[in-house]
Amino acid sequence: MSLYSVVVPVYNSEHTLDELYGRLRKVFDETMKEPFELILVDDSSRDNSYEKMQMLHQKDPRVKIIQMAKNFGQHPALLCGFQYATGDYVITMDDDLQHPPEEIPKLAAVIKERSDVDVIIAKYEGRKHNVIRRLGTRVSVYATSKMLNKDPNLEITSFRLMRKFIVDAILQMNVRLPQIGNLLVQTSNRIINVTVHHDERKYGKSGYTFRRLMRDLIYDITTHSALPLIIVRDIGIISFFASILLGIFYLVRYFVYGVSVEGFTTLVLLLVAYSGLSLLGIGVIGQYLMNILNESRKMPNYIERRKEL
Repeated sequence: MSLYSVVVPVYNSEHTLDELYGRLRKVFDETMKEPFELILVDDSSRDNSYEKMQMLHQKDPRVKIIQMAKNFGQHPALLCGFQYATGDYVITMDDDLQHPPEEIPKLAAVIKERSDVDVIIAKYEGRKHNVIRRLGTRVSVYATSKMLNKDPNLEITSFRLMRKFIVDAILQMNVRLPQIGNLLVQTSNRIINVTVHHDERKYGKSGYTFRRLMRDLIYDITTHSALPLIIVRDIGIISFFASILLGIFYLVRYFVYGVSVEGFTTLVLLLVAYSGLSLLGIGVIGQYLMNILNESRKMPNYIERRKEL
């Protein structure tokens, strides 16, 4: 028999935790007949989520609960939960019941049959996310496929089943603003998708905003790829040679045909173009330097305030 660790980041989910626990217990105790532990990480919720977690912990010692000191985000919360996972396999899923626990046996069956697979990521059938979330997923899939040489057909979602050594490897990485999907791609190329059902969100609304989408995208690009610098470099090279050709053209006109440059319009436009290019280059380089600074400071991904294990 194998022990499964189910890690769930929790944020303002007091209405879903009882049902989530009940369905997980039924899946493992009755359907799979395998031992499990449930690790709930409260990402500084503003409702009574932690009190609900305490009740579940008192009711069932297999439920481990941790409360973060402040709202660090979904991915740092997962890293926090990984620290306490002791299972042979680690499952991550959301707290909003959009990931049906009843689909876990399907993921478990595949990974036990496929010794060559390290990670199984659920691919949603009939995705129920909002427009911003769907847009974010499409952009993320495209960006990571280009930056990390990932299979563009591999979908990255937050419903996953991983072998324990993969989780241990991720915990060795010291990355600010971690993205678990990107870390998985950097850890193993033995990752596959398995199609699962995706349920409607029952309570509350998603915290996946356009602002968060842009923040994650900018950080991913400047952390995992030198593409912006390459683009700026190429524009600079093209602009440099274009300016030389333009200068030769005006010199030939002046010395051969006696035609002088009319006014300062061309010079002003060139000056503005080069100034904008310089500022763009400085901005991109500055973002890279800021990321290097953040990495060198080794800021913690999370701080635990209290826990009951």
